[in-house]
Amino acid sequence: MAQRGLVIKCIAGIDDAERCAQAFTVAATAVASGVSTSLWLTGEASWFALPGKAQEFDLPHAAPLADLLAAIIAGGKVTLCTQCAVRRGINEKDLIDGIKIAGAASFLAEIIEPDVQALVY
Repeated sequence: MAQRGLVIKCIAGIDDAERCAQAFTVAATAVASGVSTSLWLTGEASWFALPGKAQEFDLPHAAPLADLLAAIIAGGKVTLCTQCAVRRGINEKDLIDGIKIAGAASFLAEIIEPDVQALVY
């Protein structure tokens, strides 16, 4: 039986730190467990696609967001929502290496694959 993949959409940023940290923690844990993992940064989480922004995140008793993001990039896939990027004036050249920009059609293509679980935080 094939292992299930995981697609996580994170819409929370510093505005909702606990929910944001949960999304990154689950994604990094999935990567560490060998699960095919895709993290989508949308809404206020979009800012974490930029260098240095994850280092600014601080939540007591949570793993450093920058470390979680690095692990997800290294072993999974990280995508920034096209519309969210445009609304924030973020371009491909601004992104951390390993993060790409894509839109709703790409998100949909990922979540309708067989044996994929989608989570939204």
